[in-house]
Order: sequence, then structure tokens, then C-alpha cells
Amino acid sequence: MDNNRSAWRRTRKRPGWDALLEATRDGKVRHVLTYHPDRLMRQPRDLEELLQIADDQDITLHGQANQRDLSDPDDRFFLRIEVAHACRSSDDTSRRLSDAMIERAQDGRPHTGKRRYGYDKTGMEPIPAEAKIVRDVFTRYVAGETPDALASDLNERGEKTALGKAWSPHRILDLLDNRHVAGIRVFRGEEIGNGEWPAIIDRGLWNEVREHRSYRASAWAMRTKPARFYLLRGVITCKGCGTRMAGTASKQPAYTCTRHTRRDEAQCGRKIAAKKTEEFVKDAAIRLLENLDVNGQEANISTAMPSEDAEAIQADRAELAELKEMWDAQEIKTREYRQMRKVVEDRIAKRERKTVVRPALEVLEGLVGPHARESWGKLETAGNVQRLNAVIRFLFAAVIVDEATGKRGVFDYGRIDIDPNPL
Repeated sequence: MDNNRSAWRRTRKRPGWDALLEATRDGKVRHVLTYHPDRLMRQPRDLEELLQIADDQDITLHGQANQRDLSDPDDRFFLRIEVAHACRSSDDTSRRLSDAMIERAQDGRPHTGKRRYGYDKTGMEPIPAEAKIVRDVFTRYVAGETPDALASDLNERGEKTALGKAWSPHRILDLLDNRHVAGIRVFRGEEIGNGEWPAIIDRGLWNEVREHRSYRASAWAMRTKPARFYLLRGVITCKGCGTRMAGTASKQPAYTCTRHTRRDEAQCGRKIAAKKTEEFVKDAAIRLLENLDVNGQEANISTAMPSEDAEAIQADRAELAELKEMWDAQEIKTREYRQMRKVVEDRIAKRERKTVVRPALEVLEGLVGPHARESWGKLETAGNVQRLNAVIRFLFAAVIVDEATGKRGVFDYGRIDIDPNPL
């Protein structure tokens, strides 16, 4: 099922269609049922791809009124005509819609779509209460208030965006960049003139905001340029909300939850000092590397499956066999059988993954064994921090940071929990 996904647009991803082709290639499907072929395919290329598979597989295409044997030359001929006609019909529809959009833009009427903040659904009539907020945001921004402060103020007042969501600094910036509020008509990313709707912001204020946006963006880029490489990037995670943490550009390097800029109930300000955290994780990585052999496997550690896991897997396989017998005897329906089988198979796969040995990658070359600490130091001296980060990501699935519970000013190593990858 590819609901609301056009079969005509080549750029549109169609997972259901791709899965169907894969099943036919594997010989799992011999009959394809569809309301009409043009609902399944509206591009000759798609039909030819299916016909190519049909050369090796015996496939029949069933429609509401007829069926097509894809190995029959006559049926293939008629299918090509039907799909070509469907493609032409879609092309005509697309051209008419495009012409209508151009005419609408030339007439100065707004583009349809999601409701813009400050206007009703038509985009033609300002909503007085929201228009007042728009003017307030623009004026205060020019006066020097930050998007963060503006978002906090709107949320404290209980104001929502056009989609009914909480305000964030990014949504404030989107509002400041919205040319619709200045009465500017845009078509395909370019300004083409004034719109027919009344502007909320006059052009002078709009231009002044543009200058401030340009200046602040340049200043922020210079100020936030990272002065150091954060070794745990991509792996350090906030335990409170489950999201990644990112390095800051402050004088005191730290990792901060990426949700710290939010101004709603999902805001999270968890933070941890970068230097000591990296030293802790680095030491754990080196100790692990010292215990690895040249194949990237832990030395003197058995990879045999624990007896309790082996017994549990044996019991699950017996349960699968029992479910199959019940399905064969029609004691349970197919849908129920598939659901229950998936639950059991997932349990088996989870236990079997415990003994899967990951192959050593080139990233570990020269770093394993008793001289791991010395080799790590050489990479640090050479500034090869990207490789060190790759090593940590290979060894550890996550470095999880909990909330601080110790004394203020004392680094709490108990906050850090390292989740290793299976090797």
C-alpha cells in the first residue's frame, strides 16, 4: 500500500511498489491484484520493469474488469497502451495545474497550502490578534530581543503557532523570514511582485529585519564556530530525553542536550563537562582495546551462548512449532499466527545477537593489544581526532549521561553509563 503516493511522479518513493517488485523477483508472487493497471503504474518505465521480471516469472495482472497475462504479447501490447495513456493524462493534469499556479501568481493571489500565521486559510484576510503578535515580534526583534526570548514570552502567554504548536526560536525565525506578512508574492522561490492581500508588516520594517537577520547570522556563525573537536560527537546521549548531546562553543567546553533551546514541556537543559567526560570514556576505550586481539575480539573471553539463553531459544522454537501446528489446523487465523510468530522470532533474534561477533574494521588497525594506550597517544599528537571518534563509535553504542546528584563543583563520574557494542 502506497497511500497518497503518486505513481506518476518519478521522484516519489513508493515502498509498497518496490516491495512488490522484490517479491516478484524472488518468485514469491504469481498474481498481482489491482483496481486498475493505471492505479498501479502511470509511468511506462514501471511497466517495463515489471514486464522484465515477468520474463523470468509467470505473473498474471488482475484488474477490476480484466486480467493480463504478462507473458502474453497481446496483453503486453494493450498494457503498454493503457499505461502510456495514463501517463499522458497525468502530464496534461500537471500542465494544467502548473498553468493555474502561474496565473495565480501573476494575479498576485497567494499560494495555497498550510495556513500562514497571521492570516486565515485563504491567506487573504489577516487575523487581528495574530497580526498584532506578528508586528510585535518584528518590532521587538529589531529592538534587539533574541528569538529565544521572543519564543519564551509567547509560550508564557499561551500563544500557539498556526499549527497549534509551541513557539521555538526556529519558528520565530521562520516568521521573520515569511515574505507573506510583508505582502510579497513568491513563486518558485523568487519574488515576483506584490500580493493582493493586505500586508501586516510595512516594507521599511521588513527591510530593516532583513539587515538585522544578515548581521546576526554572520555574528552568530563567528561566535559559535567550534574551537575544539568534541570527541564523543554522535555517541553521547542524554538519558532524560534519549536525544544526542552536542558540544558547546563556550569557554568551558561541555556537552549539552540538543533540546535545551526548546521552550515547551520537552525542554531539557542537561549538561556535563566535556574534558573529564572524554577522559573517562577514553580510558574505558583504551582498557577495552588492550584486551582485544588482532581480530578485534576480546581475548580469553568465550563467545559461547549462556545455557539459560540456549534453553530459552529452544523453548521459543518449540513454541513456533506449536503455533505452526495450530495454524495448519485452522485453530488460529493467519493474522494472529503472523503476529504471534513475529513476537517469538524477535525474542530469538535478541538472544542470538548476544553471541554475534562483529568483524574488526580498519578503524582498529594498530590500536589493539598491550600498546593500545601508546598508539592512542600518537593519534592524539597527530591530531587524528576523526579516527579516534570513529573508534569510540565502533566500541560503544552510546555514552549515556544521567542527571547530576553529587555536590556542586565536583565532577560526578556516576552520571556516566557506557553502553558497549557487541564485538
